Amino acid sequence: MPQSSTGLRPLRQTAGALGAAALLALGAAPAVADDDTGAVLTLSNIAPIDGVKPGSTFDVPAAFTNSGNGSVDKVYLSYSVTRGLSHTDLPSNCLRYEVGSFDEAPSKSYAVCEFDQTVEPGAVYAPEKALTLKALDRALYDRLRVVVDTTDPAPTDGASEPVRGTGPVVKLVKQPDATPADPGYSQHPDWDAVDVKVTAKNTADFQVTGADLKGKVGDTVPVTVRFTNAGPAWVLRDGDIPVTKVRIGIPAGTTVTKGLDYCHKLATGSYECGTYQSWADEGDEQSYTFKLRIDKAVSGAKGSVSLAGAARPFDTDKANDTAAITLDVAGSGGSTGGSGTSGGDGSTSSTGGSGSTGGTSTGGNSSTGGTSAQSASDSGDLASTGSGSVLPIAGAATAAVGIGAGAVLVTRRRRAARR
Repeated sequence: MPQSSTGLRPLRQTAGALGAAALLALGAAPAVADDDTGAVLTLSNIAPIDGVKPGSTFDVPAAFTNSGNGSVDKVYLSYSVTRGLSHTDLPSNCLRYEVGSFDEAPSKSYAVCEFDQTVEPGAVYAPEKALTLKALDRALYDRLRVVVDTTDPAPTDGASEPVRGTGPVVKLVKQPDATPADPGYSQHPDWDAVDVKVTAKNTADFQVTGADLKGKVGDTVPVTVRFTNAGPAWVLRDGDIPVTKVRIGIPAGTTVTKGLDYCHKLATGSYECGTYQSWADEGDEQSYTFKLRIDKAVSGAKGSVSLAGAARPFDTDKANDTAAITLDVAGSGGSTGGSGTSGGDGSTSSTGGSGSTGGTSTGGNSSTGGTSAQSASDSGDLASTGSGSVLPIAGAATAAVGIGAGAVLVTRRRRAARR
């Protein structure tokens, strides 16, 4: 039976899903595929694969049933994997494709194997030799997708030129003792897909770095703090959520005058920031840059940077999960403030510590960290203006609804809609 994947899907698949939903809403029965042979192909379930060691290999137990009333003379098995896994030596009846990351999907590698032989109704089939995958040094939370199809399911958009395997041809063989897969209800009886989670025994060190600031009262100083995945594993999250979140607290006596991309405001002087994508490759670094106006000197004032968001059981080094933002105000003499100080721009600063307390956002658990912008007059700290590439996702989702409605009219998009 098909299994719902909790991984990411390209926007073009979202459009296909919305189109299918529109068909159901209209009460319309899906059209029978124009290449229907009477065969109904259904993959057997594949259990999650846990505890894989980086550098090791494992077999993929792929089997399928033809529960239809007709034979088919050719079938394809496709195996796609995320970047922590790799195909090993492939049979010569298989082609390998590489597809880079795009939309909201990470890069993947595909092996598409062609079996030019008759598949009879009522029988369970499997390759005579299971396809083997290797867990790379960066493996951690990876995804495997297996597709059986009566027509070639090779990737198209962004795919590299295929490379043919060099091993001996592998054939399908009947599995007389296997339990047939239940086809259930299928809008596409000529293909089926199963998504499998593959978890490796590995670690990834998430780190943050702070900043050391200097200036005088009235100055506006640039600030850059960073999140880094120091590896060795890459990290992929489910459900289109940021791979982590970064919380930033600004030093007392200062005001944010230029918003932080990918961030929303939790309270005065406190921000929570998302990440570009729901994955972070090993070695990836993301910077958060904003501007601070020094309103007054506050003795010992410090800000902070810390990791938040989803649990990180893979990160065993907690010492670098927090960092400081220090501020040295020239000529302050250790002043703790108390009276307004005229700034360099002629304005009079707040006397209440870290700025006004009005107009805070309640964005909470926003996955991309975007909220509506606030002006400096609304709050002592300027909220994010949302200029980063993650924040337009909400608008893109609205556009995708229109795309999905248009997808109802497209008759040959099923191939893209299942990859």
